[in-house]
Amino acid sequence: MSKFQNPDNLDAEELEILEAHNAGKLQGSPLPQSMISSAKETLKKNKNINIRISENDLESIKLLAVREGMPYQTLIGSLIHKYASGYLQV
Repeated sequence: MSKFQNPDNLDAEELEILEAHNAGKLQGSPLPQSMISSAKETLKKNKNINIRISENDLESIKLLAVREGMPYQTLIGSLIHKYASGYLQV
């Protein structure tokens, strides 16, 4: 049995492509190195940073995080991400 069934709405060219695919005659194009590098960058883990903020600001952020039901580090990371992505403007 073929990998894909023959839908009734395929034209001759599409049927030819389907048959070639099912016979294993088609090969994909190699990916450009830039695309591979971009994919690897996307999959990298988060980086740790150290910052100094005022004690009052940290306490305020901790209180906001409790209200939101998340760790304060997650809230800070979310704020930085939103700002860097343009979703949060000052």
